[in-house]
Parts: sequence; structure tokens; C-alpha cells
Amino acid sequence: MKKGLMLFALLAAFAGSHTAFAQVSESPELATKIKNEGLNNSKIEEISQYMTDLLGSRLTASQQKRRADNLVIDKLKQIGLSNPRSAFAAEFPRGGWDVVKTYAAMTEPYYCAFSVNPKAWSGSTDGLVKGECMIFDVKTKEDIEKYRGKIGGKILLMPVTQTYNMSFKPLATRYDEEQLEALTQDNRVQNSISPAGPPAGGYPRQPFDRNAMMELRQLTNDLLASEKPLCVVTGRGTFNVPSGTGVNYKFGDPEPTPEVIMPIEDHGRMVRLIENGNKVEMELELINKFTNDQEVHNIYAEIPGTDPKLKDEIVLIGAHLDSWHGGTGAADNASGCIVMIEAMRILKELGITPKRTIRLALWGGEEQGLYGSRGYMEQYLYKDQKKLPGFDKFALYLNMDNGSGRFRGIYLERNDAAFPFFEAWMKYIESLGFNYLSPRNTGSTDHVSFGRVGLPSYQFIQDVLEYNRTYHTIMDTYERLSLGDLKIDATIVAWLAVCAANDPGRIPVNPAAMNQQRRF
Repeated sequence: MKKGLMLFALLAAFAGSHTAFAQVSESPELATKIKNEGLNNSKIEEISQYMTDLLGSRLTASQQKRRADNLVIDKLKQIGLSNPRSAFAAEFPRGGWDVVKTYAAMTEPYYCAFSVNPKAWSGSTDGLVKGECMIFDVKTKEDIEKYRGKIGGKILLMPVTQTYNMSFKPLATRYDEEQLEALTQDNRVQNSISPAGPPAGGYPRQPFDRNAMMELRQLTNDLLASEKPLCVVTGRGTFNVPSGTGVNYKFGDPEPTPEVIMPIEDHGRMVRLIENGNKVEMELELINKFTNDQEVHNIYAEIPGTDPKLKDEIVLIGAHLDSWHGGTGAADNASGCIVMIEAMRILKELGITPKRTIRLALWGGEEQGLYGSRGYMEQYLYKDQKKLPGFDKFALYLNMDNGSGRFRGIYLERNDAAFPFFEAWMKYIESLGFNYLSPRNTGSTDHVSFGRVGLPSYQFIQDVLEYNRTYHTIMDTYERLSLGDLKIDATIVAWLAVCAANDPGRIPVNPAAMNQQRRF
């Protein structure tokens, strides 16, 4: 045991009734079987191609997402899991939206085709349109009047907000031992300054008037709706790769102005041309389809528990299936889904019959606000400050949502009582590089939905690789996956899931989180 963790283990031994049992690891013989199946008979490559190339993009409530749900259920049935299904999780007022066609090019002062990404839930052009570009810089209510009567039929370029700075750091990185050791240190001490960063909580921010910002946004939207420019073009994303985001929209509202995101290199070129007195024109054709699908769905499947007393308790493993509409959502977050599906396949292939039920959950709507996991929480576990029947049957949730980098350990969300469990369970997977237990919180993805009421729900410490420059972009495709890392990750999840399912004890609810919840 690492010296920094010994105190946690000693304290946790007295934390509550759930830790009355000595924590138990499964046998080395089972560890060998799981490692052999996960590393030597892996289906990671097959599942990865299925979950990216075949599924495509999976924007929340889109027809593409519905198609993907059906294909994933087919895959889970093929593996032999119990009761693969799609289930309602939450209402989604935006409704569905799908890309049908995207084309954009500069035609003056010369022709250049651009790679662009329409903003989700933005509108369509009236066929192929062509118009002059102008810079549209609104910072105050007074600026609104400056543009009134001047933007109809124009293509509006938003100001440059991101510039490229050459970096001499590697594009892909792994954690080094010093960084990992730092993560094992508790950061609950307030008002401390890290040598590598700002004080806890960050530096003081400038005053921010949210109401004024919302008012200016509404006035701007009203101006666009009345004047009807052809399109609004925003620069975001580097290396000539546009990123992805959406516009504010609720199903039934008037169709918003067409908007596209363009890489900062192309966007900046046009802005500079205009600022230097050149006439710039573009042509575009954007066809986007709105559908009245106002629901978020999750995908579930199980390996049923077999112990008469424990079979109704749930060990939950999961990741979010939804993505943005550019690329195929490979690193974010097909990678997590791939690992969790492969972990279930390993256990099923080996004929493992856990004491507790192991449930796979592939969440919908994470990118739009944790809709799927929050929906599960409010249906089965906790709602309106009250525990639901599933709360006391919740044994553990393991989440993956940081790309396809190798697992190096796990964030234990300031639940000291979790340390002895993972210390026991990690015994036979340390050889896979799973060596670090961090007391820290991390966010913000689906484990947060459960952790806010103290339920044991955790996100892994993962090597970053090139995640931060590729996620939410059209570059997030199969090529972003590190298949060797995913094999190891799936093997680790399979092992941890069966350990948690068979351990006679359970990680107790974090009382600090419950106390915090009661204050709201």
C-alpha cells in the first residue's frame, strides 16, 4: 500500500457498517482468465469500428442517435447480455436535429472550399446562397443599432476570439510518475497555492452580469430574426478543423438563423481580408432537419446477479453514447462505450455469474447536460430530496469519459471509505499500470449525477493522449482511438466490476456529499 493511502484505509475501517467486512479481491485464477480474455482474445477493434464507422455521429435526440441506439442493442444481443433495451430517461425540449447537407466556400477575392460544421439546432439556407461577408461585432446594446438595416442578405463573420499560438509541446501526452503521485495528494486544504497553478478555487474573476449578457443575446437574436442575414460564421477550432457546439432553440420556435463554425485559420483569413479593405464573398448550402423527438433515452443491459440476498443490488458501469454531430464521436465518447461493452463481453464469455447484478448503462444527452444519468437517478435512486428504492441497492458506478487513454487509477471523490475497497480490488491489476488512487473530485460527466448525493460513483484517471485537441471536432473519428489502451481499460473494468459484485461489503455513501445535498 502506498504510504499516502495508509491513513485513509485506517480511517475508513471505522467509517460505517458497510465496511464491517474485510474487503475481498477475487482470486488470482480469475484475474488470469479475465486478463487472457481481455488482452489475448479482445474484440476491441471490432467493437470500435462498429461504434464509430457504422454508428456515425449521435447528437442528442437526432435520428442518427435513434439509429445508433438500435444498432447498439443489436450488438448487446449478439454478445448475449440480458435484456438489452432502450429506456426513456428525460424530456428534451429542443427536439431532434440532423445534418442533411453542408457546403461552404469563399468565392471572392478567389475560390476556396472550406471545412465547416453547422451549429446544432441552427437553421438551413434557402438552397445554395451567395452573399458578401461583413464583420458583425456586437458587444453592447448600442452596437445593435449600428447594424440595423445593414445585415439583411449578408454573411456575418463574428470577430476573431481565438488565435493560434505555436506550441512546442507534444500533441499527445501520457502522465509521468510525478504527475500521478501528485494526484494521490488530498486537495481539500483551502486557500493553498499550488506551485503549478492558481489558488484553490482559481483567481478572482471580473464581475459578470449574467442578466445583461442574456438581454444582449436576446436583442441580437431578435435583430437576426428580423433582418435575415444569410448565415452567421464563427471561428473556432485549430489545425483547419472546426469544432462543434449548438444554438439556443426549443422545438416549435421559429427556425434559427443558419450558423456554421469554421476553423480559426479560414475564419481569420476572411476577417483580415475585410479589415484590409478587400471584398469577401461566400456561397453556402446548409440543409438541417428538425424533428419532434423531445426525449432522451438510455441503453441498458445486464449480467444478472445470482446471490439470493445480493442479486437486486446493482454494480453499474457506463459511458455516454451521445456525441456532437461532427466526426463519429470516437474519443468522446464511443471510447467509453467500447470499453464498457467489451468488459461485459469478457465477463459473459467467461461465464462469470456475479452475486450482485452488473448493469451496463450507455447514457443519452450527456453533452447537453447529463440528461441520461440524471434521468436514471431521478427514476430509480433519488429525487426531490428523497431516497427511492434503488438508492440502498446501489453498490458502485464506474464511468469513462476522458478519451481512449490508458487507466492509471481512479478519482475517489473525497470518499475516504472507498480506499480499502480499491486497495483490495487493484491487487491483481497493478501489473496493467493501475496503481494510483486519488482522493480528489473530477468532473464533469455522468458520475457527477450520482456523486452529488454521495453514492459511490467514480471516473478513472486516464492518460490524456491528444484528447483536448480532438474532442468536439470533426476530427473525432476512429483514428483517435488507442486500441491497445482500450484493451487494458476494458480488462480493468471487467475485473473491478466482478470484484465489486462479489465483495461481501459495499462502499458506503459519502456523508459529506449527502450533507451538502440537504442544504439545497
